[in-house]
Amino acid sequence: MRIDVVTTFPDMLQGFLLESMMKRAQEKGIVTVHVWNLRDFTRDKHKTVDDYPYGGGAGMVMKPEPFFRAMDSIRKAAPETGPVIFPSPQGEVFNQDSAKSLSSEPRLIFLCGHYKGVDERVLDGLVTREISIGDYILTSGELAAAVMIDAAVRLKPGVLGDFDSAEGDSFQQDTLEGPQFTRPAEYRGMKVPEVLLSGNHAKVKQWRLEQRIKRTRERRPDLLSADQENHKKS
Repeated sequence: MRIDVVTTFPDMLQGFLLESMMKRAQEKGIVTVHVWNLRDFTRDKHKTVDDYPYGGGAGMVMKPEPFFRAMDSIRKAAPETGPVIFPSPQGEVFNQDSAKSLSSEPRLIFLCGHYKGVDERVLDGLVTREISIGDYILTSGELAAAVMIDAAVRLKPGVLGDFDSAEGDSFQQDTLEGPQFTRPAEYRGMKVPEVLLSGNHAKVKQWRLEQRIKRTRERRPDLLSADQENHKKS
């Protein structure tokens, strides 16, 4: 998978890309990430990426020309097709199904906005998906892009040491993840459930399923299907 990110603040992504899972994914060659500085595609001495909005109003609007020039360079560098994503509170809401969809793509391109917004011609002429990570406003799109990249990349086979770890995550099976325990078996009077110490794999599997459903019913009942609800009752 190749990921391109166009940003006015490339340093915001460096720590994220050079640590932990993202670093390993790149070292293994599973993912390549290319960060493009939007200011490199301006043509004035001040490297201006924004201007006042037509019609007046507060705030600044990001100019279309740098984005289009950046996309020209990106497509020249690698012609593979893939979604062009603009993180936006006006977009479709990101969830685990969205992460699965992105993880299956051979190529992802993120255009990160800033300031008041971006010229509509960028959205009309370049962007294929607007995606929101939640109903709140961030200063710029880099953090949202990082969230989506992390969620998608960790689903690529070989990225995590144990792929079953990703398969057991919350939302991956339309339920939240159940409680997890490790050594010691007792700590400050709190004990690990006996079933997890029993060595009976069938009972452990059943207990974990029940705990997933129980936790989901308590915290996110909207996620449960009728079959999952009936499983608890049967």
